[in-house]
Amino acid sequence: MIEKLKDEKNAIILAHNYSRPEIQDVADFVGDSLELAEKASKTDADIIVFCGVDFMAETAAILNPGKKVLIPDIAICPMAQMLKTEDLLKAKKRYPDAEVVLYINTLAEHKVYADCICTSANAGDIVESMNSDTVIFGPDINLARYVESQTSKRVIPVPEYGLCPTHHQITAEDLSDAKARHPGVEIVAHPECTENILKRANAIASTSGMIKYCKESEENEFLIATEIGLIHRLRKDVPGKKFYPLSKSAVCPQMKTHTLRKVERALEVERIHVKVPKDIAEKAMIPIQRMLSMRC
Repeated sequence: MIEKLKDEKNAIILAHNYSRPEIQDVADFVGDSLELAEKASKTDADIIVFCGVDFMAETAAILNPGKKVLIPDIAICPMAQMLKTEDLLKAKKRYPDAEVVLYINTLAEHKVYADCICTSANAGDIVESMNSDTVIFGPDINLARYVESQTSKRVIPVPEYGLCPTHHQITAEDLSDAKARHPGVEIVAHPECTENILKRANAIASTSGMIKYCKESEENEFLIATEIGLIHRLRKDVPGKKFYPLSKSAVCPQMKTHTLRKVERALEVERIHVKVPKDIAEKAMIPIQRMLSMRC
């Protein structure tokens, strides 16, 4: 029925790598935040069904003002909620010469204050390309620290302790237990993980970067330090190799909100319709397009 509705309505389904396996299997495209933003910017579909969290669907809506963007259920990213307008404005006032790079994991109302948007795939390159020596960065503290370690810039995190709850709960104890079960296996981690995980990782990358690394590596087994939804994608895209979640507790409830029935319902009744006010969308489009044009 989903395929029939897609054909009838010229619709496309985009899904993040953390989506449920069955959602990934029916999606027209599965990817990380950068890939999904790029795909959304190029589609000729009339309707985009976005299986991800709120800021992702907002980004698709901003990039497609003439299209209908639907999200199957309300899925609010906790990290995006941690960034407050007043904190961002205070930082801009305190560091008036600093450019602002905001993680794509922010709401549209905050993207309007950014000089450029980034994703975990291009954060280091984007920050390094800024003209200012100091860069205001939000909202993930772990990504901010990692980016600072990889660039020549001073990075000011806003808020001071923004984080992804799912990655934050991947602990050193989880790592020790996983290594005991799988001795000698490489650790591949997402930069939203805490510093004590990143220090012990063999590779640090976005979700799609993790897939690329595992494909190209001569190793055949990997411990994956990110939301467990990526394991399904890895097993499909890199057959013949073995993947183990570093923590089985690394589950994002928001990413798992969407189900096949909800996707079908979204196509049937064409809701929940994601709308971004025109004035905010036009301003937020500028730093998003800057990111896309930089091809970092």
